Amino acid sequence: MKQIDVEQAKGHLLLAKMGKKVLRPGGKELTQKLIQDLKIYSEDDVVEFAPGLGYTASLILAKNPKSYTGIDSDKAMIAQLQKKISGSNQKFILADASQTGLAAESTDKVIGEAMLSMQSPHQKTAIIKEAHRILNKGGFYGIHELSLDNELNDTLKAKIQKYFTVKMKVNARPLTQQEWKNLLENEGFAIREIKTTPMHLLEPKRMIADEGLFGALQIGINILTHPETKKRILEMRKTFKKYQKHISAISIVAQKV
Repeated sequence: MKQIDVEQAKGHLLLAKMGKKVLRPGGKELTQKLIQDLKIYSEDDVVEFAPGLGYTASLILAKNPKSYTGIDSDKAMIAQLQKKISGSNQKFILADASQTGLAAESTDKVIGEAMLSMQSPHQKTAIIKEAHRILNKGGFYGIHELSLDNELNDTLKAKIQKYFTVKMKVNARPLTQQEWKNLLENEGFAIREIKTTPMHLLEPKRMIADEGLFGALQIGINILTHPETKKRILEMRKTFKKYQKHISAISIVAQKV
């Protein structure tokens, strides 16, 4: 296993090093629901922002769309995905999600998971604008992100965001459900579907559901045999539990109108 700086590594990368393959806040279940709500058909051109390890791409390709394009700014990730997924109607492009280089009104469905939450307010807007630009009229944009309680006060919201910065080592800025809705609507989208689920990324039941029993056991063994990593992951889990009433996972399907 390649050595990394455990203290400074981003939380999701640390989990990936321990063998965790599903890193979406709502797990496989919410991703599957999002794909179902997007209603991907054989005549659809589909674009995915930040494909990650390719799980969602496999669900999309199982729908036999007309074409699939993955957009990622990580050259190493693109190379890894190209080894796993290839076909005449499938390609990956090295680009930022806010500047894909794709033609305007050239796709029917856009999907992005666990990536808007990690962006600044300006970058969130830029990515949503790009999704709107490349979508055909009437096309759909699906997101799967972290969400905060609508009634959360500013002080507690700041504490949770600080947690992501200090403990997870990412500058995550999750929004409330209403804020996500407003952000999409302000850029010309109409909300069609919303689903939420508890953010139980590190809970045993979710781990088994996402990784399978053997996979979850192997991750547990990897964590136990790496004491420094174990300490950080337990701290992450402790804080998730502390704020579990206020943090959830959300999927939204919005239509370009």
